[in-house]
Amino acid sequence: MGRKVTVATCALNQWALDFEGNLQRILKSIDIAKRKGARYRLGPELEICGYGCWDHHYESDTLLHSLQVLAALLESPVTRDIICDVGMPVMHKNVRYNCRVIFLNGKILLIRPKMALANEGNYRELRWFTPWSRSRQTEEYFLPRMIQDVTKQETVPFGDAVLATRDTCIGSEICEELWTPHSPHVDMGLDGVEIFTNASGSHHVLRKAHTRVDLVTMATAKNGGIYLLANQKGCDGDRLYYDGCALIAMNGCIFAQGSQFSLDDVEVLAATLDLEDVRSYRAEISSRNLAASKVSPYPRVKVDFALSCREDLLEPPSEPIEWTYHSPEEEISLGPACWLWDFLRRSRQAGFFLPLSGGVDSAATACLVYSMCREVCEAVKQGNQEVLADVRTIVDELSYTPQDPRDLCGRVLTTCYMASENSSQETCGRARELAQQIGSHHIGLNIEPAVTAVVGIFSLVTGRRPLFAAHGGSSRENLALQNVQARLRMVVAYLFAQLSLWARGARGGLLVLGSANVDESLLGYLTKYDCSSADVNPIGGISKTDLKAFVQFCVERFQLPALQGILAAPATAELEPLTNGQVSQTDEEDMGMTYAELSVYGRLRKVAKSGPYSMFCRLVTMWKDVCSPRQVADRVRRFFSKYAANRHKMTTLTPAYHAESYSPDDNRFDLRPFLYRAGWPWQFRCVEDAVVQLESRGQQDLDGVD
Repeated sequence: MGRKVTVATCALNQWALDFEGNLQRILKSIDIAKRKGARYRLGPELEICGYGCWDHHYESDTLLHSLQVLAALLESPVTRDIICDVGMPVMHKNVRYNCRVIFLNGKILLIRPKMALANEGNYRELRWFTPWSRSRQTEEYFLPRMIQDVTKQETVPFGDAVLATRDTCIGSEICEELWTPHSPHVDMGLDGVEIFTNASGSHHVLRKAHTRVDLVTMATAKNGGIYLLANQKGCDGDRLYYDGCALIAMNGCIFAQGSQFSLDDVEVLAATLDLEDVRSYRAEISSRNLAASKVSPYPRVKVDFALSCREDLLEPPSEPIEWTYHSPEEEISLGPACWLWDFLRRSRQAGFFLPLSGGVDSAATACLVYSMCREVCEAVKQGNQEVLADVRTIVDELSYTPQDPRDLCGRVLTTCYMASENSSQETCGRARELAQQIGSHHIGLNIEPAVTAVVGIFSLVTGRRPLFAAHGGSSRENLALQNVQARLRMVVAYLFAQLSLWARGARGGLLVLGSANVDESLLGYLTKYDCSSADVNPIGGISKTDLKAFVQFCVERFQLPALQGILAAPATAELEPLTNGQVSQTDEEDMGMTYAELSVYGRLRKVAKSGPYSMFCRLVTMWKDVCSPRQVADRVRRFFSKYAANRHKMTTLTPAYHAESYSPDDNRFDLRPFLYRAGWPWQFRCVEDAVVQLESRGQQDLDGVD
């Protein structure tokens, strides 16, 4: 008697609106699942159209092309003799739903709409979809004619139901539903569902990989059962990197772990598990069984198909494994590197152009491109033909096979040190040394003639010549002269990105990389339309603290000793005159706060949702051993004043890899005004009242001491 089931889940690098590529990746995953012996295959959320379609979900074309792909899947011989669970948008009674379409041998078994929609942070599902709110109820869904022609069905069940096969019961939940206080798997499990499936579209955030794993293991530890989680992977067209981590769990243990970062477009996990292990596990949890006797039943869709074989005594079951996590430094080295690879190959550009200043941020960005090159070489070594084909297209050489990351880096990364009269020999040398060690094509140039020319135009027109503060100029003159240098670097960067390959007799253009970290963006410590303006920014969602730890990690992991000198040097923009040939300007002096403090402000502002008064209330206790209430108030006022004055810069922020929960990205994640009353009079008065109160209380305490 069969009781062992082989089930498969996957992580797919789908691309928004790439219906052709998405179809091929889905078919490949089903084929691999069948070759692994699976009789059930789960795919990621909205895998047919790609998760990140955003407002394209409003278009009837997206629904039409999704149905066309579904028809192709239903007709394909690859999908025979395996239950296929695919994700796509479906319109039912003129309402759009985010759905799972489950089919077998050319027949649709069930369309299961999502019941809890993700609508926070980067997610806006309620903008395009409506949640199905009728728990344990189904309706008839009238199939479009193009699907009727294939399935010969007129209607199929649509709603909250489960599948009853000959040997088990399967229930779906979709992404966000796992995170809700009362997830569907709770009642489904109590009603006898033994296999739970979760199709996700979940993106990478630093230090958050354990959350999904913990939720799944806890779900099956409390309720018993088998749990499959599928996820999208890669960059599907915007700032997010979907980080795979497909998994299969049973009774609180992990049985299969997918990679979090990889260049494989299709990754399939399969496990053979014994249903009797679920039944015996549940049998001895009396509290669960009491609850199960009272639960309302789910509608069951009967399926004349078994996931197990009759003769499976000799079939070895899968063994539990320990989940292995990446360190934060490894996450930084791999996530943005994979995102850059997707961006490069899908934009069909010939490489990257990076202004390399000799500081930590641009050095970290260079290391990410080098890490990407290492991953590409490793993927080719492992036999990944898609990666090899993409590399050959990018470098425009059909016989090229990358083996050495330094050689590949020399072909796809151009670094450039842009000196001005305020640049030091030290930063120039550090940039050159790092470029040599990673193998990038390095250019050294001087922008001073352009600076002189632009300032000369101003002087010619106005009859006035602005001076740096060090030479007797005002703060306005000083800032304007710094900004001219910074903005000219952006102009030069784009010129070289467009034409440097042409000058070398090669085809194509380069993507300009930005390297402003999340803390600088938050405070606005950057010049609008300077080198922070670029095509993409792989470190824009990463804090300065994490970047320093990552660069230190690269010293050892990538054997790049040049990074030691970069780490040891004080962070500086080098936009003001040198003093005796030495740097006189540092970032933290300019900002009036440390990067460590800035990270604290950023997390309180965004994650803890603190305004000036709430932030003061938190910090006055958090920093009570190092600051007086008055000092805390001054720091909070300084931060919010600078933040408000510079918030407008977020509207032009370069698209950046999203990795941090306090990202100030104005595009979708951090929706706030960009014109503030920068004095915050009401809020700052509340802070001042609290300070006065605390100071008077402190004086009374002192008066009471003999």
